[in-house]
Amino acid sequence: MSFKRWAFLFSIAALATLLLRAFVFEGIYIATASMEPTFPIGAHLFLDKLTLLFREPSRGEIIVFRSPVPPYLDMVKRVIAVPGDIVELKEKKVILNGNPQDEPYAQHTRQEERLKGDDIGPLTVPAGSFFVLGDNRDESDDSSVWRDQGTGEAVYFVPQSQVRGVLRGFYRED
Repeated sequence: MSFKRWAFLFSIAALATLLLRAFVFEGIYIATASMEPTFPIGAHLFLDKLTLLFREPSRGEIIVFRSPVPPYLDMVKRVIAVPGDIVELKEKKVILNGNPQDEPYAQHTRQEERLKGDDIGPLTVPAGSFFVLGDNRDESDDSSVWRDQGTGEAVYFVPQSQVRGVLRGFYRED
């Protein structure tokens, strides 16, 4: 095969790869302990960008989104409450629409300490927003602790416009 043919085939493959990564799926690396024990530091996952073109994230799904507070990094958290839900945290326990939640995936590494974000609400999730928490609750930068740097007011919700996709079940550790 000629060099021109190889260059053409490589260009087509590169373009297809870029389009798939931009619109369909992307590799994600877990860099912090905020989602332990579900996803340990160093886990590699796939971000499904296609599914959320057809529906909103559901309660319990793990999403990737741009943080609503500086430094505006991509974050991985679990959706706890969707638009219209009433969410409350009482002594580290999630109360959703008046019902205490059984969350076998949640971990509290500082159970005896009272931390900022252990008691909030009740809050009604506005349209087009989500309340999210890390599974490693005491070590997670999430809806329970975010603050606007200018005003110091709590920022409880992730706008749907900042959600990049849903994590899917496959992962491997380094």
